[in-house]
Amino acid sequence: MKQFFSMMVLVCSTCCPIWGQASNAAVTPPKEAKTASAPAITLDKEALQNSEKAKAIIFDGIKALGGQTWLTLRDIEQQGRGYGFHHGTPTGGGGPFWRFTEFPDKDRFEFSKERDIAQVFVGDKGYEITYKGSHPVEQKDLEDYLRRRKFSLERILRIWVNDPTVVLLFEGNAIAAQHPALQVTLVNSQNESVSLYFDADSHLPIKKSFEWRDPVDKQKNLEEEVYENYRAVSGIMAPYNVTRFFNADMSNQRFLNSVTINQGLDPAMFDPNSGYNPNKLVKSGKH
Repeated sequence: MKQFFSMMVLVCSTCCPIWGQASNAAVTPPKEAKTASAPAITLDKEALQNSEKAKAIIFDGIKALGGQTWLTLRDIEQQGRGYGFHHGTPTGGGGPFWRFTEFPDKDRFEFSKERDIAQVFVGDKGYEITYKGSHPVEQKDLEDYLRRRKFSLERILRIWVNDPTVVLLFEGNAIAAQHPALQVTLVNSQNESVSLYFDADSHLPIKKSFEWRDPVDKQKNLEEEVYENYRAVSGIMAPYNVTRFFNADMSNQRFLNSVTINQGLDPAMFDPNSGYNPNKLVKSGKH
């Protein structure tokens, strides 16, 4: 069971979803993106020009994703199939999953055809739910989920880019997922960085990468995600194929069948002790 949960956390939990569609409307940061805990960075003229170039590329990407519609998403549902890999080798035949996200910090994942195995994350806590009831997820799985949420595209494009303590760097032209791209790197006040690659033609984000140091062996790890097969969904663009790499080895793939936004989610699904049963709601056509 532990192996199953570890695989599914790896498959699903890092992809706080991407949304968006081209829009000519001005992009206004949400209120949550305007707070900062350190003084703004002062740049010289050359660095300021580079930073403005980086910001322009990022905001073109946000417009391509859906502009204000993308920035103000309240909730999203995804259904698809995930596959795990170990050092690039498949670990099994994959399995179906359902994901429900309510911003800013609630997630529910349901696994198996019966949807009788689930994980729920609320704030900085996580729970596993089976027929035996709920209990906290293993600490490593929780740390992995929280780290990936911190570096998620949703947080990078909603919060980091509008934080005056974050440095934006235009890194130039690049190749990402076999596409010509423009690379931008963001560095926060804790000296943590993430690089985004935007398609040179569509402006959509096609790759994200970040490094983190393992607290046990002190070695750096590189995590990357590649986003493909974008489709229009209710005013946004969603990547239906997501591939993740860990230290250059493929670690999982996710293929979506459907995406639904702003439908209003049942609060009970994020309460690990509510007895929420998705099968009853599916039969009645509700969530």
